[in-house]
Amino acid sequence: MHWMLLIIAGLFEVGFATCLGKAKLSVGSVAAWWYVGFVVSLSISMLLLMKASESIPIGTAYAVWTGIGAAGTVLVGIFLFKEPVTFWRIFFITTLIASIVGLKYVAN
Repeated sequence: MHWMLLIIAGLFEVGFATCLGKAKLSVGSVAAWWYVGFVVSLSISMLLLMKASESIPIGTAYAVWTGIGAAGTVLVGIFLFKEPVTFWRIFFITTLIASIVGLKYVAN
């Protein structure tokens, strides 16, 4: 159960990073709504990370949380913000994901 909360927390981390990116491209009330989305996503992400770390070691939980957020944000950048897709970006995202999976298997 705590691993599922951690994964959802990581997805909300992607959400708050995406909201920041969209707010940067917006103006006025549209930007304000993206900032509201940022605050809501950030709050949910932190609460779920806090809950997940009750039974997962904090070092592992934080590494997995940031890894999901980093990999997800890069993918959002590629698909939503048209950021460049290069061999090395994909290579390192793949190694990051492999590391996240590895941490899950070696956690107590």
